[in-house]
Amino acid sequence: MEKEIILTGDRPTGPLHLGHLVGSLRTRVAMQNTGKYKPYIMIADLQALTDNADNPEKIRQNILEVTLDYLAVGLDPSVTTILVQSHIPALYQLPMYYSNLVTVSRLERNPTIKNEIKQRGFERNLPVGFMTYPISQAADITAFKAKYVPVGDDQLPMIEQTREIVSAFNRIYKCDILVEPEAVLPDSNSCNRLVGTDGGTKMSKSLGNCIYLKDDEKTVKQKVMSMFTDPEHINVSDPGHTENNPVFIYLDAFSSNEDFEEFLPEYHDLAEMKEHYEKGGLGDMKCKKFLNNVMQKYLAPIRKRREEYEKDKGYLLEILKKGTEQAVEVTGETLSQVRSAIGIDYFTDKDFIDRFVK
Repeated sequence: MEKEIILTGDRPTGPLHLGHLVGSLRTRVAMQNTGKYKPYIMIADLQALTDNADNPEKIRQNILEVTLDYLAVGLDPSVTTILVQSHIPALYQLPMYYSNLVTVSRLERNPTIKNEIKQRGFERNLPVGFMTYPISQAADITAFKAKYVPVGDDQLPMIEQTREIVSAFNRIYKCDILVEPEAVLPDSNSCNRLVGTDGGTKMSKSLGNCIYLKDDEKTVKQKVMSMFTDPEHINVSDPGHTENNPVFIYLDAFSSNEDFEEFLPEYHDLAEMKEHYEKGGLGDMKCKKFLNNVMQKYLAPIRKRREEYEKDKGYLLEILKKGTEQAVEVTGETLSQVRSAIGIDYFTDKDFIDRFVK
């Protein structure tokens, strides 16, 4: 039975953080380990250039950093193909064909693009490449004929736009070449988008509110202990709010009942701890100390694997080279089918040659 294809990836603008882990990395590893899928993971350096064209060194220095993070969380290059976007010709030819099927007004309505424009302060000075980001992403997904795309909920508008492009292409060119993808969200609805340590709605490298997968024990502790909590919970005796409280959002995402047994046995589980905090009598410092223990335990094996892989950077480059070569072959076949459907395969199309040449 042929395995269904997974495609997802990350922009190499910095090392990956807990937001990436909760958003889709854990889902990718879990799907990989079922043995039911063929996963492709893309280092999206072309998309990173859309708002970093004046600083390509930022991208160069993070290609291997992102690869390290992939391997550290459990992605297996013998099962999952890891590739570099810019070295795959189909991924910058397909957007040209797809761009004719998308209006400017539709791109401007894309919520993900609107939020990113606002966050970066582009206004009307945004690069054209950034504006057409959804088209490029559609090319990435469809080039591999991916059925499933593990994402955080902030990427759902991108998947919807891809589905629209697929539908339009197959309808206009009377074919079924392209596959409509489905988003795969994290299991926990409450944690599919991790907030920043400052309480911001999104953990972001550009906002400096991240805990990175590569952070050492001391750095993780410092970030956890300085986390934003409930501004109204001034005294230990004060009733507190657990909703929208970063400490409890992180505990929702990472803690287990075994953690309570090991580090905080006075509570059976997180629900009991939350109840005490909301009634009053549980201090923020105690909550943060528990969270730090949870995070150190969770990140220790990831950190250890990362340190081991970091010893051989040549091996990392070989993984990327091999994966990219495989991806060129797979996406090249899709590109040929797309060109044939449009009718621009002049040199190989027998019908064209018979009608207009002979």
